[in-house]
Parts: sequence; C-alpha cells; structure tokens
Amino acid sequence: MSWRSSCLQRRLQPNKSPWRPLSTVSLQPPNIASALALPPSDDGGNVTIQVSGTVRTIRKQKQRAFLQLGDGSTVHHLQALLNPDHAQGLSTGAFVAIKGLWRPAPPGKEQSHELHAQQVTVIGAADSENYPIQKKFQTAEFLRSIPHLRLRLPLHALLARIRSESEFLLAQYFRDRSFLRVQSPVITSSDCEGAGQVFSLDTRAPVPEDHGDAAPEGYRFFRKPKYLTVSSQLHLEAYMQEHPKVWTFSPTFRAEKSDTPRHVSEFWMLEVEMRTQSLQEIMNLVEDMIKSLVQGLQQSSFMEELITMRRSRGNLQTEEYLEDLEPLPTRWAMLKEGPWPQITYAETLRLLQDSAVSGKSKFFHEPSWESGLQFEHEKYIAATVGAGKPVFVTHYPRIIKPFYMLPSATQDTDGTVGPRTSACFDLLLPEVCEAVGGSLREHRLEELEASMPLQEPSLKGKSPSERTEAGDSSAVTKGGGSLDWYLDLRRFGSVPHGGFGLGFDRLLCYLTGVRNIKDVVPWPRFHGRCDC
Repeated sequence: MSWRSSCLQRRLQPNKSPWRPLSTVSLQPPNIASALALPPSDDGGNVTIQVSGTVRTIRKQKQRAFLQLGDGSTVHHLQALLNPDHAQGLSTGAFVAIKGLWRPAPPGKEQSHELHAQQVTVIGAADSENYPIQKKFQTAEFLRSIPHLRLRLPLHALLARIRSESEFLLAQYFRDRSFLRVQSPVITSSDCEGAGQVFSLDTRAPVPEDHGDAAPEGYRFFRKPKYLTVSSQLHLEAYMQEHPKVWTFSPTFRAEKSDTPRHVSEFWMLEVEMRTQSLQEIMNLVEDMIKSLVQGLQQSSFMEELITMRRSRGNLQTEEYLEDLEPLPTRWAMLKEGPWPQITYAETLRLLQDSAVSGKSKFFHEPSWESGLQFEHEKYIAATVGAGKPVFVTHYPRIIKPFYMLPSATQDTDGTVGPRTSACFDLLLPEVCEAVGGSLREHRLEELEASMPLQEPSLKGKSPSERTEAGDSSAVTKGGGSLDWYLDLRRFGSVPHGGFGLGFDRLLCYLTGVRNIKDVVPWPRFHGRCDC
C-alpha cells in the first residue's frame, strides 16, 4: 500500500477515540447579565440561582439589607435581599457568592426580579475603610491614578467588553477577506514616522563577569540604540512581499508630551498592508471596515448600556466621562451611510483660508501649505465638509509626510496634486478628528533612496560616509544604516502596495462618546504618569 493511500485510509476510518474537551470552565453559575435576563417561571413560582460578583453598594437595616451586586457582564446591577446575619461584615468592594430564590420584585422597582439570599459566601473581603472607590463623587483624574481598581466600575467594565467585541469583529472582518494576521516587533531599530518622538531603550547590558564591576566603554545589549515601535508598517511590508494582504494589531508608543484628551504615550494600532496600486481601494477598505464594525456592535446591547450609564448617578460624574449620548444612535447611523466625502489637502487649505478671510472662522494657527492641518483645522473640515460623516483628506504635501509615501500620480492644472504631493490620506472623524492614516508606498528602489534625505534635510547632498560621521542613527541614507533592511525589500523584488493605520483607541472614543482617550485606554500612560 502506498503512503498516500494509507493516509487516505486512516482519514476515512471512524474515529474510535473522539476528542473530549479537557476544560472544566462552564457557564454555571450564571453571570449577572444572564440572571437578569431569566424569564419568570410559567407558574409564577421561585427559581433558585447562584451568582457571584463585587458588592457595589450595601444598605443595612434592622430587619434586612439591600445589596447591589455587579460582575462586569452588564452595567445593570443585581439587587439581593439579605437578612442581618448574611450582611454582617459585608462592605463595598467585597467579592461574594450568593445563592437564593429569584423572585418577582414589588411593583415600582427598577428591576422586575430580585434575589432573596439563602446563602452568602465571602470569597474575598475588602478593607472598607481604605477602599478608594466609595459611593461618592470620584473625579476622572483621581480614577486614572488607580487604573487597577477603576476597571471594576460599571463604565470601565462596559468599555472593556466593547473593546473585546470590537477586536473580535475586526479580526473576523479581515479573516473573512483572506487577510493574514501577523505579529510585528515592539523593539525596533528605526523611527518609522521620522518624527523623532520615540522612546529610546536603555540597552546597557549587565556587566560581564570577566570585567568586574565596570562594563567596557560602549558595551550595549543590542550594540546600537533601539526604540519602542511607533508603527508596524515597515515590518508589515516585509510580510507583504510573500503574503498579498496582511494586518496586525499591536501596542504603539509615542514620546509626545501633549497632554490633551486625544493623546497618550501607549496606544493600540490596527495596521494593514496590501498589494494595490489604488489609493481609492485602500480608502474603500477603511470605510467598509468601520461600517462593518458598527454593524456588528449594533447587534449587541452596548448602545442601550452606554445611554444607561450616561443617565445614571453612581460613584463617578458621568458627565465628566461621557458626552451627551442622546445623538449617539445618530452618530452610528451616520457612520453606516455612504460614501464618505473626500477632499484634497489643497481644497482643504482653500476652504480654511477663505473662512478665515471672510471672518467666518478664527484660527489660532494660520493654515498654510507646509504647516499641515492642526486640530482646529481638522475639526472645521469634519464639521463643514463631513456634516456628521467622516471625511477623507487626501494628497498632503510631500514635505510634511514620511519618505516612504509614493508621490501622487495625477497632475492637476494648478499643480496641487502631483509630484509635490503624496498619494496618501487621513480620515477625520467629527470631534475626534484624525483616526486613520494611509498611503501608497514607494516600491521603487532608486526613488525610495532619493526621497530618504527629505526625512533629514541636514543630510541632503552628503555622501554615505559623511552621513555616518554626522551620526545618522535614523539611517535614512543611501545604502546603509538601520533602514538598509527596508531597502532590501526593494532591491530584491517588490510590488506596488499600500496600507493604513487605525488608532483603535480614538475610534473607541468616538463610538462610545468617551471624552478623554485616557479613560478608554485601560492602563493610560502619558507624560508624567505611568501608574501600575
């Protein structure tokens, strides 16, 4: 019997030892969301259930105690009625398991049913006197100092579930379209964006035993300076040479000192690289991806829970966290409408300048060709051009964009789109503004080498040896440095391609109405703060 036929025979044989799951994890006891959804019994009788969670609040009286229990599965709490013995020693923050009768609540109560406790087990006691999250006003700034505990708050538990579901929906979207998910490094040898806002690693290695207490001069773990990644794009391009469509989802780091509601030092980026010659194809993918995400989120109860949180009065001032969420359903609906408007950078500049000259708008930063768009400019364009929809701004000046972008192919009569501009785009969301940036990449070796000095004007016109002597650590030079591997991707065969990067946390801010990105990021790191 041949090897092939024996393999086929084994495949056709019935499985005599079927796979059995080893995990003992089950859905019982139910979480609070499933308990609250339990329908009343047909005969009007009681149902015995067991739930566990954190004590949100407890109010003790002589004859009984009222306890609100939460477990992160819903923003709604479960109310339990306890006798004084069960309530003894319980406090806010304790983790308990309660077993009892699930009975209809008296008329006029917020919930249709309540749990009449028969057995209460304290699994994890809490120091009530020092527990920092009490039933009183807690500022957002204070809660950012205890990110390990604020995760227990209903709003942050909800944001964690929205984040998880969004990641799943995006992964499903790309898998359904045959994109390969890949992993990119966090430690890199270059600054992809060339902005210089990178975190440098202290690469000094432990002192070798044969050198006593002092390391030899210049001794480093990686031999040369290394950085935390600002983008996975360059490494995605390496994958793309073999796989036509790739994507990744990873943390990204920027050493910006900007203390604004839109900036943190560590955030998550979804990045895509694909073989294409069409900038429009990339923008269509971005638009379709976000619309698909919104469609998926609408199948859940997240919208209702967000609005419930905005109306509630708990131990945080929701107005400080959340925008007015009444228009949120309209915002999601506008995201699904299309197509989204597009405007070139040159057209944007004319609109801004005309508005300023006519006195309709006053800008702190004067709009100009080489200064780029500031937040106030983006906000104006999103409001006037988008009218509630996202806006694609395309073909930015090459001088303000990274070296790897392909020059625009078309040539307008006024010269505003062509060799002076890059085939690129930014997607502006109302209020949040820039959330996605993408471009076609320069896939030709000579043209890429020629554009590299633009990244560091002081090195323009210098020979490779002169650039090395100048300390060109960013290695945006011809034939050398830390980006020489990137040039190899062109030296040894390349194809036209492009891609984009999505600021995942900014998108979540827009979808949830959270005012500050530091409150949608579970562990916010920003200038001067890195708690936990």
